[in-house]
Amino acid sequence: MRISIRGMVLLVGACIVASSTAWAQQVQSAVRQTPVSIDLAVTYVPERAQLAPGNCGCFWLQGGGVDAAVTWRKGLGLASSFSGSHATNVTSAVDVNKISYSAGPRYTYSAWGRPDGAATKLRYQFFVQGLIGGAHGFDSVYPASSSTTSSATAFALEAGGGLNYYLTEKFGVRLFEVDYVRTALPNNADDVQNDLRLAFGVTYHHHR
Repeated sequence: MRISIRGMVLLVGACIVASSTAWAQQVQSAVRQTPVSIDLAVTYVPERAQLAPGNCGCFWLQGGGVDAAVTWRKGLGLASSFSGSHATNVTSAVDVNKISYSAGPRYTYSAWGRPDGAATKLRYQFFVQGLIGGAHGFDSVYPASSSTTSSATAFALEAGGGLNYYLTEKFGVRLFEVDYVRTALPNNADDVQNDLRLAFGVTYHHHR
């Protein structure tokens, strides 16, 4: 009886050790297959805007921006964006200054590694995103209920994508980014702006 109990204890212990080892290997494999990466970008941002829909009065805002993204599973992640821009004398000595801030989901497709027979590595990232947030206009003229005001804040939506090319494993350039930007700042018409925003700049990538 003692031998039988001892044998059972050894068998159960061996099963526990084997199960623990297999579970640890699965966890390590899952961690390796699900890397987390962080991407940062600093960009020059030109934006084609309009005074009001139907009567273009189009002009270009000039400015800069920063954005960050965290990607953790099969290219899915979250991104945030902040930009500031300015246009001079868009109409009757009126300037436009705008700050935009938004966040939302981003999907990133990465092409890393060396293709068969290639002399250099591929280090491309293509991303698409949909962001929501706000826009704040200031030092300008915005219609109000009874008069005008020099500043206004409204809802903003951004949708688009871009392409990064990395010169090293960490540093690269944003070859292009194209976004549709919709804001709801007052304009004495339907209080809607449909803009086209471009971005070019430098990027930083970190993963583990």
